[in-house]
Amino acid sequence: MKIAVIGADGQLGTDLCKVIPESERIPLTLKDIDITDFDSALNVLTRLTPDVVINTAAYHRVDDCEDNDLLAYKVNAHGARNLALACKLLNAALVHISTDYVFDGEKKSPYVEEDTPNPKTAYGISKLAGEEFIKYLWQKYFIIRTSGLYGVAGCLGKGGGNFVENMIKRQKEGQTIKVVDDEVLTPTYTFHLASQIEKLIKTDKYGLYHITNQGECSWWEYTVKIFEMLNIRVEVARTKASEYKTKANRPKYSVLENKRSKEIGLDIMPPWEVGLAEYLQEKGYKRVNS
Repeated sequence: MKIAVIGADGQLGTDLCKVIPESERIPLTLKDIDITDFDSALNVLTRLTPDVVINTAAYHRVDDCEDNDLLAYKVNAHGARNLALACKLLNAALVHISTDYVFDGEKKSPYVEEDTPNPKTAYGISKLAGEEFIKYLWQKYFIIRTSGLYGVAGCLGKGGGNFVENMIKRQKEGQTIKVVDDEVLTPTYTFHLASQIEKLIKTDKYGLYHITNQGECSWWEYTVKIFEMLNIRVEVARTKASEYKTKANRPKYSVLENKRSKEIGLDIMPPWEVGLAEYLQEKGYKRVNS
């Protein structure tokens, strides 16, 4: 099996390249493929003849998407459309990474795949449009919605960092740490997500999947757990999302339930606390308490 990984130098792409055997993986970065240009993308993929294309590329600066909605649509929707058409011509399966932001965050229990999306941000709207393009253009797809990603490689679109590293950096610099406690999510370790994807693409169980680590927490609880695992004493103050003026309104509750992967007996995602402990160990931090 030949597996093309688009965004191979990103947070998730890096971990996908760890779990996919070297003999099977085809790492592609922005220098190698432009998903917003159909002819160019098709030419690249035709030359490589992959059996599976995994698309991790996205424009996901949520606040910036509000001002640059056309760019968000070009990458997140039109790019997904281009890959769906290319995969159809090549008879390749398409794996597309989507987001919890397709929901409005008003539900009080975990979202399942059957729940009706209702995005409230330009980012979420563009990602949902990408999903819809794929679903009507090509039946051999895995659309994977996930939440709160962090990984060792860091997020290219956010300067190579992630939430965990940002909190640790603030503590080391002696900054006040104040975190919202009224937004709930599931932090998801990209190595675990990559391992789940690698398992899923070996099947023909195409369709829409929610894949995150298990459980839920507020951003405040997440931050407290980071320092608890590192055995660092620091005050983490609580605050509310309303205290921050952001262009995009984040979902208050964006927990996803891995319903479909559990139904087909393929859910291998551990609790989010396990993911955080493994991440901190992989990064080489000392005195990690699990």
